[in-house]
Amino acid sequence: MSRDVQQRFDVLVIGGGPAGIAAAVCAGECGLHVGIVDDNATLGGQIWRGESENEPTAEAAKWRERLRSAGVTTLLRTRVFDQPKPGVLLAEGADAVYELSYKYLVLATGARERFLPFPGWTLPNVMGAGGLQAMVKYGLPIHGKRVVIAGTGPLLLAVAAYLRKHGAEILIICEQASWSNLARFTVALLRQPAKIVQGLQLKREIAGVRFVANSWPLAAHGRQTLESVTVSRAGKPETIPCDYLACGFHLTPNVELHVLLGCRLQSGYVQVDDFQRTSVQDIFCAGEPTAIGGVDLALVEGQIAGLAAAGRAEEARKLFAEREKARRFARMLDRTFRLRPELKSLPSPETIVCRCEDVRYSRLQGHTSWRAAKLHTRCGMGPCQGRVCGPAAEFLFKWNPDSVRPPIFPARVESLAAPLCGPEPEHTTVTGGLG
Repeated sequence: MSRDVQQRFDVLVIGGGPAGIAAAVCAGECGLHVGIVDDNATLGGQIWRGESENEPTAEAAKWRERLRSAGVTTLLRTRVFDQPKPGVLLAEGADAVYELSYKYLVLATGARERFLPFPGWTLPNVMGAGGLQAMVKYGLPIHGKRVVIAGTGPLLLAVAAYLRKHGAEILIICEQASWSNLARFTVALLRQPAKIVQGLQLKREIAGVRFVANSWPLAAHGRQTLESVTVSRAGKPETIPCDYLACGFHLTPNVELHVLLGCRLQSGYVQVDDFQRTSVQDIFCAGEPTAIGGVDLALVEGQIAGLAAAGRAEEARKLFAEREKARRFARMLDRTFRLRPELKSLPSPETIVCRCEDVRYSRLQGHTSWRAAKLHTRCGMGPCQGRVCGPAAEFLFKWNPDSVRPPIFPARVESLAAPLCGPEPEHTTVTGGLG
């Protein structure tokens, strides 16, 4: 690994999904020196991932072209892990440690799937709905495979359509929300014609696939890998042989870096003002960390953040009405697909909650806080640093992480030491993260 590489930017954007791309484009088109950092091999986030190698949507192609024209510096396969001092972030790349200085920072770190533990959820081929879609985008053969999709939210339908297009046999889509909630959601969508068009297109793409509400997985079964799944359908169990179970219980925002930098949260999301400014001076936030609202909200928030960072307040203000419309949709999503209390009874005493440290549900039940559980069971102390078990514990026990400490991702020792001394042995890692 090479030594520390220093780069300075007027505006530094963390996260290469739609929100981050929009922020970088708007700041770059204002003539500023802009950098964008993402830990994936390509930009686009979950929604546009893989489209650069395949056929991109018109919207994705438009934003990628604007990004190229704006002269934005792109750092891929690079992950921020620490803030050594205000205005400077440390990031680990494949062959360098970057010291990234900035005048303004835009955090667009997106969200990840929420997993809820149930018996058998750790079996091979039980995975996140978005995770399975991403693996197929990068070449996982899915043709002819039998897939059960379960969880909540519009992502389930999008994943089903994508997998079916690539030859998967979608056996059933199990949505935990009630039919009454879904009916109200459909009526509310009548005020947003573009969403109705998207919904009708998805309906055509998954025509003939069983869709059931009031339904969720009870257990996954298999000796070495997944063989079948038992789901609850209106209170009655049904066992379905399958090759994959794709679960997604909505999304949880990636806010670890925001907390490390001192940004204030409210109800788990980053607080921002009208111009997407956080509680920390010169730091903006856009996209899913402010509210789970989909690509439309991410794009408009990213544009406002990029323009505000560039000092173009009046141009940013023109987008406020569009953002409010997207926020109304986000609030509607939250109401419709809020997790029902019955899902708290899914794990058995022997169900693993923390996969990294093999901590079972029964070992957590006697504790009253995330910190107590972590100290006594090591829950959340593995490589994922609580990113999987943390949101699950928050839902099951109403616990919240107490703190965030660097490194917020597992990092090589030589990456931590690079600014101070020579390289350490390759591949040694240390973890910090959620406290």
